[in-house]
Order: sequence, then C-alpha cells, then structure tokens
Amino acid sequence: MSINPRRKVFISYHHAGDQAYYNAFSEAFHEKYEVFFDNSLERARDSEDEGYILRYIRENHLTGSSCLIVLCGADTWRRKYVDWEIKAALDQQMGVLAIQLPTLKPAAAGGGISVPGRLVDNINSGYAVLKHWDTATKTMQGLSDLIEDSLKRSKTLINNTRERRQRNG
Repeated sequence: MSINPRRKVFISYHHAGDQAYYNAFSEAFHEKYEVFFDNSLERARDSEDEGYILRYIRENHLTGSSCLIVLCGADTWRRKYVDWEIKAALDQQMGVLAIQLPTLKPAAAGGGISVPGRLVDNINSGYAVLKHWDTATKTMQGLSDLIEDSLKRSKTLINNTRERRQRNG
C-alpha cells in the first residue's frame, strides 16, 4: 500500500442541495486527516463585481490547494459559483476530481449525467477524474489515490474555454 502525501483540497458543491453529503464527506475525512476545508463563497460574498469575486475565489478559497473536488448532486450544474470555482481551479492548473452523488440522475436527453458544463468539458478531455460517491468515499487510501490521479493528468488536457455562467439556473 502506497502512502500519498496529505493534500489540501477545496470542495465545491451546491450548499442548499448537497450540504448533507459535504457534511458526511467532511466528517469522514476532514476531522481525522485535516485535508479538506470549506470556504462557502455563497455565504461569504454578496458582490456583483465578477472580477472581485473571481479574485476572492483564487485568493481566499483556492490558494494553497492542489485539487478541487466537485460534489455533483442533482442541481450542481445550475450553480454559477460552482462553475466559477471550477474555472479558477483550472486557471491555476489544479487537479479536478468530480464525485457523482447518489442524488445525481442521468440527463434526460442523450444519457450521461447533468454536471456543470465546464466540468463535462474536462471529463471529456481526460483532465478531470469522475467517480461515484460509493467508490470515491469507500476508503481514505482510495480517495487519496483519486486525488493523486487527478494531479498527474497532463495540464495540456485542460479545457477552460467555456464562457462563465452568469446566473444560477
């Protein structure tokens, strides 16, 4: 069994819809291993200045983190700040791990799942890692291996060309 270094990661999620999963995730991994933290952008900022908010995300949320974990629930794809956090993480060439929550249903048209478009772009390019909740959270070592996998992906696979989401869906 390999021992991976402790990583500081940022978790992005839909606070109103997926708080229970964040809490379970944090309880299982944060307290014991001190590798995860939550700086809720929606609770912290009430500004309409996009430049300020993007700078705030970079400086106060992502600084010091090596990986972004996106908890993908039923309405995560609709959230403007989740998209902005993904954009900022990709701008900083952080690893990206998407965790499909049990509440995420298949997309109605064309199969697949409904996750933020910018995340789909990077799953399709091979940059972002996508795993189901049951797989990703089964063991600490398994989660650590997924984080390390996300960090090893070639930065040339990053696709961050999509326009920023301007409002919640």
